[in-house]
Amino acid sequence: MADFEKVKVNLEKRGFDVSCFATGAEAVDYLLEKLAGKTVGYGGSMTLSEIGLMDRLGERSTVVSHWQGDPIESAAFTQAYLCSVNGLAETGEIVNIDGTGNRVCSTIFGHDEVYLVVGRNKIAPDYDAALWRARNIASPKNAQRLHRKTPCAVKGDRCYDCDSPERICKALTVLWEKPNGVKRAEVVLIDQELGY
Repeated sequence: MADFEKVKVNLEKRGFDVSCFATGAEAVDYLLEKLAGKTVGYGGSMTLSEIGLMDRLGERSTVVSHWQGDPIESAAFTQAYLCSVNGLAETGEIVNIDGTGNRVCSTIFGHDEVYLVVGRNKIAPDYDAALWRARNIASPKNAQRLHRKTPCAVKGDRCYDCDSPERICKALTVLWEKPNGVKRAEVVLIDQELGY
């Protein structure tokens, strides 16, 4: 069981703002208020979809995403950016793996505000476990969801560090601390299992 208080303390030491919610519905209400009137980009995220945020975000914000047909670079120029993570260490390191790089890039630079929405299942005891989780749990499930023909998608059990042309693991980022290029970076913790 993830220790939210420990995670919160360690993330705050690293410069991140942290909010904690019992349910995705509570987190959605909070984020809708924080993002009202802003342009918001987002990266592919099962977590954001599962909590219903993407269904409601356009009510009070201007939403930009290549998933909605906008050019892939458009989300890079919004006031705020939303995504989840592939692994979060209780010690505070945030791990993401990406194929194109737009999602991981936007967590580092280009936005005034970044919100990382994280279900309790993404939390691991330390950096090594968070990296392992990102590679061996999140990435195979995302490759399966995208119908890729990679060993991890076919077998569904772990990363094979493949050289498949359909590989989705091409960029890895670790946020050791809040990046200088972002004015506000907030981790939104939700006490539910969400996404991969």
